[in-house]
Amino acid sequence: MFTRNGKGLTARGIKPICNFQQVFKYTYLFGAYSPFTGSHFELELPFCNSSTFQLYLKEFALCSPDEFKIIVLDNGAFHKAKKIQIPQNIALVFLPPYSPELNPAEKIWWTIKRAFTGKLFETLDDISVFIDSEINMLTTDNVISICSYEYIYSCNYWTIK
Repeated sequence: MFTRNGKGLTARGIKPICNFQQVFKYTYLFGAYSPFTGSHFELELPFCNSSTFQLYLKEFALCSPDEFKIIVLDNGAFHKAKKIQIPQNIALVFLPPYSPELNPAEKIWWTIKRAFTGKLFETLDDISVFIDSEINMLTTDNVISICSYEYIYSCNYWTIK
């Protein structure tokens, strides 16, 4: 439909028709953060499934292998897959359903997401560089400050050195 204005004819209500394919690309950051020592371990992986979670557990177990690690997790299906083999120096503790606010790692994710907001990245590699930069800025004091929850310190389930 065309309408006449002071400058001639103007097209109205016509949308151009063209081929378009939306493309999504993803990267996933797996991480564990100690509210006691401030230590942290991250691994960026291309998928979020039981196989990549298994890889994360294997690599995390190799980091300070004499240390016993407790990982607090949500109830993601890939966290509970039957094929998951939990290394001997790791224990998994699951939160009640729909309670991410109890997971210390979520506060780190929120911090990274806040820094990510409003930025434009051309490639996944650019996003990986950004993630690396954010992770490298995490000090032990930052991790302790960000991940501290009163329930961690108020119960006697945890051993604090």
